[in-house]
Amino acid sequence: MITAIVFIQADVSRLSEIAESIADIPGVSEVYSVTGDLDLLAMVRVRTHEAISDVVAGQLNKVDGVLSTQTQIAFQTFSHHDLDEAFSIGL
Repeated sequence: MITAIVFIQADVSRLSEIAESIADIPGVSEVYSVTGDLDLLAMVRVRTHEAISDVVAGQLNKVDGVLSTQTQIAFQTFSHHDLDEAFSIGL
């Protein structure tokens, strides 16, 4: 499983609507509203690097109200929560 963290700047007057649209995209596991320079943070969990492109460039960036994104790809997971879930589904 590959995890990408997507930092999102969006139209703040429609933040809930935009976040819900992003959360409905297959491959997006969570969307958080955050403080600071960003408006939303999305966790993308997919099986291939090509799928990250499909999710982020192909769908997330095209959600009406998304102004810009920056994507970070995780190398390793250190959370017990994430590791327990991965083993429970046979990864």
